[in-house]
Formats: sequence, structure tokens, C-alpha cells
Amino acid sequence: MRDCKVALDVFEGPLDLLLYLIRREEVDIRDIPIVTIADQYIGYLDLMRMLDLDIASEFLVMAATLLQIKSRMLLPPEERPVEEAVEEEDPRGALVKQLLEYKRFKEAAGFLSWKEQEQQSVFARYVDRTFLPGPSDSPLVEVSIFDLISAFSDVLKRCTGDPREIAEELYTVTDKIAAITALLGVRPVLKFSELFKDARIRTEVVVTFLALLELIRLKKIQAHQPAPFAEIEICAA
Repeated sequence: MRDCKVALDVFEGPLDLLLYLIRREEVDIRDIPIVTIADQYIGYLDLMRMLDLDIASEFLVMAATLLQIKSRMLLPPEERPVEEAVEEEDPRGALVKQLLEYKRFKEAAGFLSWKEQEQQSVFARYVDRTFLPGPSDSPLVEVSIFDLISAFSDVLKRCTGDPREIAEELYTVTDKIAAITALLGVRPVLKFSELFKDARIRTEVVVTFLALLELIRLKKIQAHQPAPFAEIEICAA
């Protein structure tokens, strides 16, 4: 099925995945619905394993931590160990503190990046304004690797092809990279779903997604959203 293993260096860390899930659920970090978030987190790890991606050990450690907190949260208060009640009333406390600190760090890093881009913009007056976006152009929303996995999961659920009909067909990441590159040579922007519209079995969907990740890792293509919650779009870098 695959002729190469896609590296995971396009991924962020387990705290980024947790913040992504919390943001998607639109809940306060200080009141994490740990059962829901833990189940979703494990679901993402299962998808990563299915894709045969190299998962950093930190992801697995966080999974164990979430399952431990989940089991403690599900215990009735009267069944929790006495020492636990003394040391920490809320089993989520340490994780919440870690997430809040990491979120502040990410926001500070984002602010510094914005300031750097702002400094670079002073050179804009030397650029021919013919090539600058007009006032009506909407800023593109950058997508994370977790947005891509979520979109991939949706495509996979809709794949209804019968694998027995074309069991002998082989798909490789190299072939799908060539196919995606060829499509972008004809059309500058592609909807995420369009990459999979001709896929007939789950294997083809998986290999196509791996090819997409590899192209992103190689910085040959970019993924963005024209607006929040809009379908992901793919274009050449």
C-alpha cells in the first residue's frame, strides 16, 4: 500500500491536541469535560496508528494520564482514596495548570511572530501594489494538523466502496503525490474533499491523505480555510 513512511514532524505536541479538542468543544480549560476529551484524544491516536505515523512517546504518556484522570473522575467521591482528597480535590488540577501555562506560552510566541511580521511589513511600500491583496480580500485561516486529521476522519466515514471489487489495485504515496501535484497544476486551489472524490476504498483514502501530509511536510503545498469552520483548501506553496 505504501512505499514510504510519513514522518510526524508536521505534528505538534499532545498539549496542542488537547487545546485543539477543548477549543472545538467550546469549553473553559478550567472545567474540562475530561471523559469526552479523553475519548476524543484516544480516537485521534487510533487514527494516527491507522495511518502508521510515528507517534512521539509524549502522546502516549498523555493518553495514560487522561485515562487515569478519567477513571478517578468516574469514581463516586466516597470511593476515592482519602489521601487523594487531601492532596488534590479536582483530579484535573495539575493538567489544567499545565494547559494554562502552555496556552500562555503559545500566545506569547504568537505575539512575537506577529511583531516580526509587522516589522517586515515596513518594506511593503517598495512592493508594486498591483500584486498586493485588495481591501476586499479575506485573510486565510491557517489550519493545524489536527484540523486535517478531523477532515480526514470525516472523509473516511463517508467511504462506502466495496474493497472486494478492486482488491488487487495498489496505491502508493509516491503515485498520490504525483496525482495531487498534477491536479494543482491544473487548478490553483482544491477543496480538501476533492482530493478523495474518486477514492473507492479506505486504502486509497488513507494513502491519499499520507501523500497530502508528505507534501505539507516538504512545504510543497499549503492548507488553509477561507473562513473559520469553512472546508479546508489546498494550494501550492
